Amino acid sequence: MSGWLPTAPCTPESCLADPGPTVPAPLRLLRGAGSFGVLLTGIAVVVLVRGWDRAPRLRDAALRFWTRSLLTAMGVRLRVVGVPAPGSALRVANHISWLDIVLFTAVRPGPMLAKTEVRDWPVLGPLTGRGGTVYIDRDNLRQLPDRVAEMAAVLRSGRPITAFPEGSTWCGEAGGKFRPAAFQAAIDAAAPVQPVTIRYRQPDGRLCTAPAYVGDDELLPSIRRVVAARGLVAEVTFHSPMPTDHGTDRRLLARRAQAAVGSGPEVDHVVDRPHVPARQRPQVAGTAAWR
Repeated sequence: MSGWLPTAPCTPESCLADPGPTVPAPLRLLRGAGSFGVLLTGIAVVVLVRGWDRAPRLRDAALRFWTRSLLTAMGVRLRVVGVPAPGSALRVANHISWLDIVLFTAVRPGPMLAKTEVRDWPVLGPLTGRGGTVYIDRDNLRQLPDRVAEMAAVLRSGRPITAFPEGSTWCGEAGGKFRPAAFQAAIDAAAPVQPVTIRYRQPDGRLCTAPAYVGDDELLPSIRRVVAARGLVAEVTFHSPMPTDHGTDRRLLARRAQAAVGSGPEVDHVVDRPHVPARQRPQVAGTAAWR
């Protein structure tokens, strides 16, 4: 991975040593079997929604039903606070887990800005790819202006699109700096920005790190932790949308959105680009104005 990309100091060793209370082994097996069954039905859903691009309401209803069924099978309770902005909006959220994608689809399906690896995930990848999801190769910054233009096109079409501007997953007890590039799409499309806060909580309301997908963690162990968690609540809070226009500064917009999301007071802990004298910095065409 490029050393110029944002990364988080969160690791499985530091963040997942105490993921919270767990359920007995028999219930874990039951949840695992149920989740596997829902994933298998997801293959049929993938086939169905391919023919429903001209029936977006039917497609979105199928995706919402499938993702909510998956959450139920895994023992995750969804709590939604606030209301998703109607129509076109750039939804920006803190990023903790692969489960974040499931949550957004369960509330209001829509395209996302996702790393290219997501496209290859079983079942979830093809499902998130329906309806205009924009994929970005994090190691190829030359693509950034084109991806921002694609996001703006989605917004102009009247659909929401979701982005995780931290550029990396965090454990949930800390958060990273919001990068401004994605906000340019909302400015170009004159679409509002809706900050969204994601929190995973234990039954007593404390934060839960079990769903965190950080560092060199792998997908299967992460799924096992989610299935094993007792009383896991996924809380999605939609804040008031922020208007944009062509006079809006994307950096200021990113800071305001981050403040609304509350993506961790430890913003100074983010591992940012190393300081390199200007004459030594690699020149990446077309990206400087977008970061």
